Amino acid sequence: MIHLLLPISGLLASTFLLLAGNGLAGVLLPVRAALEGWSPIVIGWIGFGYALSFTVGCIVVPRMVLRVGHVRVYAVLAAILAISALLHALAVHPVAWVISRGIGGFALSGTYMIVESWLNERTSNEDRGTVFSVYMMITMVGFMSGQFLLIAADPSSTTLFMVSALLFAAAVIPTGLSNASSPQPLNQVSLDLRKLFANSPLAFVGVAIAGLTFGAYNFQAPVYLQLSGMSEAQIASTMALVMIGGMVFQFPLGRVSDRTDRRIVIAAASFAGVVLSAILAAIGDNSFAILLAMMFLFGGILMPLYSLVAAHANDHAAPDEFVEISSGLLVVYGVGSMAGPVIGGAFMNILGPDGFFVMTGVCYLLFGIYAAWRITRRDAVPQEEMTDFSYAPPVSPTQTPEVLQLDPRSDEQSG
Repeated sequence: MIHLLLPISGLLASTFLLLAGNGLAGVLLPVRAALEGWSPIVIGWIGFGYALSFTVGCIVVPRMVLRVGHVRVYAVLAAILAISALLHALAVHPVAWVISRGIGGFALSGTYMIVESWLNERTSNEDRGTVFSVYMMITMVGFMSGQFLLIAADPSSTTLFMVSALLFAAAVIPTGLSNASSPQPLNQVSLDLRKLFANSPLAFVGVAIAGLTFGAYNFQAPVYLQLSGMSEAQIASTMALVMIGGMVFQFPLGRVSDRTDRRIVIAAASFAGVVLSAILAAIGDNSFAILLAMMFLFGGILMPLYSLVAAHANDHAAPDEFVEISSGLLVVYGVGSMAGPVIGGAFMNILGPDGFFVMTGVCYLLFGIYAAWRITRRDAVPQEEMTDFSYAPPVSPTQTPEVLQLDPRSDEQSG
């Protein structure tokens, strides 16, 4: 294992630092915005700017790399990331934050794609599964570590913005000192919405719903916790526990879905999300212990849903279409994650903090009904023709189409 990971240790270190910086920024910005008295819908527009720019970056950055190369683009984007973090501290205004977070989202998608392409270049087909698993673990640990940095200083000060900028700037060092040669050009994202929908209507709608709910969670859950009177330590712990719940439940849900009609698992998970959302909306801030337990279970639905519907899409796709279908689904997911923070904010504006869970409950209810209906419209894929469920990190909004090249299933496309 050591001999495999040592040559890519610099790239993995850069990944950790990038995710730590983004994890801190991701929880700090909604908390600070709530402290400023901004409404949830205003905070939602900050999330919209981030998701929009992140998705645009997945399309534009490969063209930038073709023009000036990986190293220069990576260095420029890392510098922009650090600048965007500091801009939040310099200009504390909703419009400025929409722009600053958008700049950061664009730069983040580019840096992730470049690091992932380097990892792919340095990994043989035989070792791809191991490297992919380690990379997924690094992303999760890095993101959670960044979230816990929220307790390191007062969110109302500028200190944490500086810490986030330092992490982004430090991410240049391991990669800059790496002796890894520049990889092949980044993959261009192709998007054929009609083909995606025809391949699997359920997966098409499902990734949009997964993006919608996770986008709302990513920007509005910290606001909900802040408005509920939670301390910074409680907010960080709750957010981390949701991710852990997602990691824990991915494996049993994935195993069950590999052995039965995957749509049944998707529908059941959606209806479970309705129940959990209703419980969370009802309990409010009455018991932190009960809240933690319910949020852990909620994460077990929120996080794996994307993986389940993506696996269902690949059940209906040809082996050589894995990267094309999966990258298209990521773009649809990105569109959903743009709308999620704004819609979640609107629910919270009307119904109060608990409106966040009303919104997720409505989404899961509608999708659960649709999934149940789709079961009656199409025969199940024979088990011997199903693709294996693949673990996706509980920080799927940080995924880019480039990471699909690391997925062992992409080998089938080149075979």
